[in-house]
Amino acid sequence: MAKKSMIEREKKRQRLVEQYAAKRAALKAIINDQSKPMEERFRASLKLANLPRNSSATRLHNRCQLTGRPHAYYRKLKVSRIMLRELGSQGQIPGLVKSSW
Repeated sequence: MAKKSMIEREKKRQRLVEQYAAKRAALKAIINDQSKPMEERFRASLKLANLPRNSSATRLHNRCQLTGRPHAYYRKLKVSRIMLRELGSQGQIPGLVKSSW
C-alpha cells in the first residue's frame, strides 16, 4: 500500500489538471498560432508559465486504483501487477486464468 500522502497528492494533481485543462489548451493554441502577432504569443506564454506546475498533464503518474502502487501498472485495467494476480486468482477479472503446468 502506498503512502496516503502520495495518493492524495496525485488526486490533487488530477483535480488541478481538470480545472486548468481548458485554459491551458486556449493559451497553447494562441502560442502555436503563427498568424498572431509575436507580442500576443509572448504574453500567452507568460500566462501559461504563471499557471500552477501541477496543472500540467505530464505531472500525473499512473497509480493502482486499489493500492496506489506507482510501478508495474496495467493501463487497461488500472491496477498493479500484484492486484492483477490476486484478482485473477479470485476470478474477478473476466478472461484471465492463472496458468499452472
